[in-house]
Formats: sequence, structure tokens, C-alpha cells
Amino acid sequence: MLDHSVREYVAEKLAAMGLNTDPYGNEPTLIFIVAAIGVALISYLIVHRVIVRSVNIVLSRTNETWGSNLAKHEVLEKVALLVPLMILELLVPPIISQHPLVATVTDRILSVMVLVMFIWTIFALLDALNDIANAKGMTRRMPIKSFVQLIKLFLFFVGIVVSISIFADESPIIFLSGLGVATGLVMLVFKDTILGFVAGIQLSANRMVSLNDWIEMDDFGASGSVEEISLTTVKVRNFDNTVSMLPAYALVQNAFINWQGMSDSGGRRIMRAINIDQTSIRFMEDAEIESLKEIRILREYLFERTKEISEFNENIDDIPHVANTRHMTNIGVFRAYLTTYLRSHKDIHPYMLFMVRQLAPTAEGLPLQIYAFTNSTDWVFYEGVQADIFDHIYSIMPIFGLRPFQAFGGSDASKIGTGG
Repeated sequence: MLDHSVREYVAEKLAAMGLNTDPYGNEPTLIFIVAAIGVALISYLIVHRVIVRSVNIVLSRTNETWGSNLAKHEVLEKVALLVPLMILELLVPPIISQHPLVATVTDRILSVMVLVMFIWTIFALLDALNDIANAKGMTRRMPIKSFVQLIKLFLFFVGIVVSISIFADESPIIFLSGLGVATGLVMLVFKDTILGFVAGIQLSANRMVSLNDWIEMDDFGASGSVEEISLTTVKVRNFDNTVSMLPAYALVQNAFINWQGMSDSGGRRIMRAINIDQTSIRFMEDAEIESLKEIRILREYLFERTKEISEFNENIDDIPHVANTRHMTNIGVFRAYLTTYLRSHKDIHPYMLFMVRQLAPTAEGLPLQIYAFTNSTDWVFYEGVQADIFDHIYSIMPIFGLRPFQAFGGSDASKIGTGG
């Protein structure tokens, strides 16, 4: 309660002016309220115009990201608003104590306003911390935004419960104990939020997906870079610049591909086969082998292989039938050529697996597969290298007497009809 002597002093001054002399009358009370509002306003101006502005100027001159983010979300400005509200809560109720009901209602309203402003300040601080974590790269492997949103949700419910308890003048524990009855309803309403939070923890703990990861999820039509991981959704920027919003729990419950391992490895896989017409596969004649020795990257192989085969054939006592002796095949020499070609290619990663292998023959021919990795994961670069390699393969095949398989088409039928 406001000190009685202060009220009497104000009443005497008012009496000298010919006004109400009751220390607890309306005039003294109004003067005290105006004075309390004036003190609150002056305190706000001092804190906001002097302290907050000075601190913001200092923060703006630093290169630290935390300073700019605190200023961006106006954390200090919201703290400045707390000061006058706390002063009003401290001064106004005692001033109007002669009106118990009004004093009680005013006190509770001001208490709730202080609580709301305090929670609002915490929200701004959490947003600033989230931006600081993004700038520091801390969100790369941890969905901090999900935790920020969860804390906000928790504070929101706490604020509601405490506000109700303030208005009802009851302990918050009474209202919290009553929430057990509504637990089922809460879980039903916030099912996605709860599932999303649990999924966020699993995604973070198992390092399944992080910001800027390239993921592919066919069930949701998503294929692109992860831009945001929130409490309930994962935002993916697809390669056609569309945006897919995936439920966070869907990444845990459904299969998806994370290509980030490929990006981190420094190499991108080429795994493509060319189908060879099986009727073009045959043994090579000596003249053909001599002609191929003009290819620089094949000379060593052909020399070693020719020597090995000659020594083997010289030791055969049986009839010198083609089935009893060893020979080079055009597909074998071609495979050796491609292996050497890839080994010396400047855009193929030298320390990752590469090979040229035959797959099981099909009705479309014998697949000869190139399995290698480019030394860059850039998509455009990768496609260019892959195209260059297969351009060369198709162009060089006739030198080895090989033909790529191609299905019978309409132009082929027209040639038959015209004798072409």
C-alpha cells in the first residue's frame, strides 16, 4: 500500500489549491496513477533510447553474427518493454488499494502482460539463437529449428496455464494436474507435432538428413536440396525449383535416398552399359592386331598379350585347331582399351573403383558396362564427362570390328523394301 504520509502530503497540496483533501480521494489517486505512468514512460525512454540504442550501435560495429541477429529480432527492444510494465505492476495496484476489486483485477492483468512480454522476449531470443546457429553451421547436422519450435510450444502452454492460474488466483499445479484428463485430446490434436519431434530426434541422432543435403523421395515427388527442417515438416527445393513439403516423420517411416555421401566423397558414379551386337564378336587376325599397335595406350597390352599367347600356342602338341589354341578377341582387346583409356582419363577419379565389365547377355545384345567415378560431383560436369566418354566409345568401336546393338526400326524396314 502506498505510504500514508505521501498521500497526506499530496492531499495538503491539493487542499491549498481548493481541491479534495481526502488522502484516498479520486484526485490524489489520479495524480499517483499519472505519476506512475510517467515514471514507467520515462524508464522506457531511458532504457530504449539510451541503453538499447547504445548497445545496438556497439553490436553493429562488431563482425560477430550474434550481435546482428540479436538486433534483427529486436531482443533488447522487447526487454525494454518489460521495464515499464514491471514498474506499473509494482506501483499501480497499491495506488488504487482503496478499491480492492479494481486493484486485484488491475494487478492480475498487469501480471499477465508481464508474463506475455517475457515469453515474447524469450521467443525473440530463441529465433536469434536459431539464426546464429545457422550462421555458425551448427544446424548442418542438428535440426535446431525443431528444438526451438518445441521450446516455443512448451512456453506457449506454460504461459496459458500460468495466465489462467493468475486470473483464477490458484496454483498452476492444480491446472497442470487437470491436463491429464485431456492428454488423449492433446495427443490427437498435436499428433503431427509429436511425431515430427520424435522424427527430428531420430533424424538428428542417426544423421539421416541435414540442411543442404540432396535427397530423393519418390513417394512424395521430392528430389532436391533440403532447405529447412522444422518441427513437423522438411522443406525440399526440387531441381525444377518447385518446393516439396514432407512430413518429418515420413523420412523415418518411408525409404528415401540421401545423395550427400556422394557429394562428400568427391566422386560421382558413372554406371552405364553399351549393348554390343553379339554377331560382331570374333577372334582377331594378326594383321588387325598389328594395326591396333598403332594405338599408343594399347601397345604395351598387345605386346604382353601377344607374347603370352605365342608361348602358349608353341607348347601345344595337338592339332593346331582354332579351338585348341589361344587367340585375342576383338571384345577382349576393346575391353582392355577402355580400361586403359579410363585409367588415363583426366576427369576420372584415380582412387575410386573403376572397371569395364560384361553383364549377362540379353535379347538386346551383350552389355559392356563402364563403372567409374568422375573427380567432381557437379551435375553439369558429370553429365559432360559421361557423354564425352560414350561419344568416344561409340566412335571407336568400328576400329575393333564391333557394332552396337540397335533394335530394328522403321527406316530399316524401308531399306529392305527398296533393296537398300
